[in-house]
Amino acid sequence: MDQIATIIVVDDDQSVRESLPELIQECGYQSRSYASAEEYLSSADVLGTSCLILDMAMPRMSGWELQRMLRRVNFTPPIIFITATQNDAIRQAVIEEGAVACLMKPFHDRELLEAIGLALGMSGRRNA
Repeated sequence: MDQIATIIVVDDDQSVRESLPELIQECGYQSRSYASAEEYLSSADVLGTSCLILDMAMPRMSGWELQRMLRRVNFTPPIIFITATQNDAIRQAVIEEGAVACLMKPFHDRELLEAIGLALGMSGRRNA
């Protein structure tokens, strides 16, 4: 029997950390959230991550820096970025470096759920 996919949200905005996991869980996935890349990296969830939803701009380590660090250690869960950054060059760069999507805040729930479906399809992880 397949395991239920675990979607991790890493964002320094508390409202995002509260709302996105609720939406994700309503769709039948497991979800947890962390306030920083460092908090996520020190958690027990790292190896069980099916998909990461990362804020692009966070204090200390940005989502983009986390993506690069994970690639250096050959751990590459599908990543979806969420950002308020209007810089198209940066958004394109994270896609070129392997991100599934880079969604502009505010985004529609449907956009995020479509990106999650794409990410889980790429990783071979689905709901039980």
